Amino acid sequence: MGNDKPILNFEGLYGDLNRRYPAEYIFLELISTRSQTFNWVIQPHIHTHLFQVFIVNSGQVTFQESTRIDTYTAPCIFLIPPTALHGLTYTPDVSGHILTISEIIMEDIFQTSSTIWQSFHKVHIIHHFDEKESFQAITELIGAIETELFEEQSERRAMLNAYFAQLFVKLHRMVRQGEEQKKDNVTMSHFRRFQKKIKEANYPKSIPEFAAELNITPIHLNRICRSVSGHSAIQLVHRYLIGEAQKYLTHTSYSISEIAYLLKFEYPNYFAKLFKKYTGLSPAEFRKKQRN
Repeated sequence: MGNDKPILNFEGLYGDLNRRYPAEYIFLELISTRSQTFNWVIQPHIHTHLFQVFIVNSGQVTFQESTRIDTYTAPCIFLIPPTALHGLTYTPDVSGHILTISEIIMEDIFQTSSTIWQSFHKVHIIHHFDEKESFQAITELIGAIETELFEEQSERRAMLNAYFAQLFVKLHRMVRQGEEQKKDNVTMSHFRRFQKKIKEANYPKSIPEFAAELNITPIHLNRICRSVSGHSAIQLVHRYLIGEAQKYLTHTSYSISEIAYLLKFEYPNYFAKLFKKYTGLSPAEFRKKQRN
């Protein structure tokens, strides 16, 4: 414990230990400007009251949070709220911008839209873009902000706030879209694993048992099955078993009772009833139809 290093904490920008910053602060710089001074390595640190957006146009970034380290290839965007631990190691060919805005300005911009501001209260990394235009739209807004910051125009703050609102609404939409896609990917992963377990199962086996193996609740499993296939979990199990029964009836001479036994049905009558429910035919009628 005695060897633990204290977390680097900057009231302002990385490396500025003694400089005092105004409460309302806006700064835009090239990634390379500050990073090459530190040999492309920005040690893990926090900013007490600053929100930062890293827009990486080219190169690679190894990004460190409190619990993980990952490497990303441009284009990518990092959204870092106040007090969030972050460190970055860049490749020397990196290009892009860092936008730094004080927390008080962010709160002012989104005082009537707290949902958007709240969505930025944790680190977000955007590295998948559906269309080139989506990343391009961000870089164009950064260009407009840069022009407004460094030109002495009237009503500059009002124009900057308008640009910031556009920028963060677009980023909010990207974050939300990414979370929805992630949710969809998890849903499909559970569904495919369930399909595999249906085929590998040693019947009889209940839906709660399937759900436990997937580390989800039976209600969640049913919700996944209905959203992907339109059928409940038990209906998918039944459809698989009826499909297997159809193969036996078509390609073997097993009796209906033997097929029910092979498929682990406790009662042949229940098997026959379930078969007719799903196919509209009794097992005997189905076999006869297949052989005619």
